[in-house]
Amino acid sequence: MLFFTQCFGAVLDLIHLRFQHYKAKRVFSAAGQLVCVVNPTHSLKYAPTRCAAVQTSTEQVILPPCHHHEAVHDPQLVPCTCPLFSCPWEGHLEVVVSHLRQTHRINILQGAEIVFLATDMHLPAPTDWIIMHSCLGHQFLLVLRKQEKYEGHPQFFATMMLIGTPTQADNFTYRLELNRNQRRLKWEATPRSVLECVDSVISDGDCLVLNTSLAQLFSDNGSLAIGIAITTSKVHNAEDEM
Repeated sequence: MLFFTQCFGAVLDLIHLRFQHYKAKRVFSAAGQLVCVVNPTHSLKYAPTRCAAVQTSTEQVILPPCHHHEAVHDPQLVPCTCPLFSCPWEGHLEVVVSHLRQTHRINILQGAEIVFLATDMHLPAPTDWIIMHSCLGHQFLLVLRKQEKYEGHPQFFATMMLIGTPTQADNFTYRLELNRNQRRLKWEATPRSVLECVDSVISDGDCLVLNTSLAQLFSDNGSLAIGIAITTSKVHNAEDEM
């Protein structure tokens, strides 16, 4: 009976996963787009850390800029860039991807355009959805976070971070697109480097920001599909031609 129960649960999970893929493809019908279903993770780092500030329940607190290198003895080492946990890991930038995949089990999806399907949007804040996107010879970190900037008023924040230096990040442009029920919302910006912490990007509002009612307009049965596209910037292309 126990074996049957476990097998039956696995079958239900597979059916649910296929259903989520179907919903995303129904929203984003462009051929060739890959769909990544991302389950939520309750963050374990919303206590005072080197990259987060405490928020009171009565007022908004502006997060101070993150100075990763102040806490790093070796300037060639960077702390863990995963926003989900207060991970003590430090290492070189070129091994960050391996750390995220092996230690934090972050999925990576390849392709010029992908669909990020975040499930269970109704869960209470703070909650994170995160994947890695491999494109144009680089790896990017997409973070969607549900967080209360004011008590009782959760918001959704989506941003793209390049696993590279700020100079490299300036060479790219990313686009996030929501499309449902004859409504379309786009956010386009230059990605930030993972050397800057996600908390600062969110507190600055330099990302796609959705309040609860707006997120519900684009969600489908508690899932939010976000189309992602990354291109090289015009400045970078002009330099290549020269």
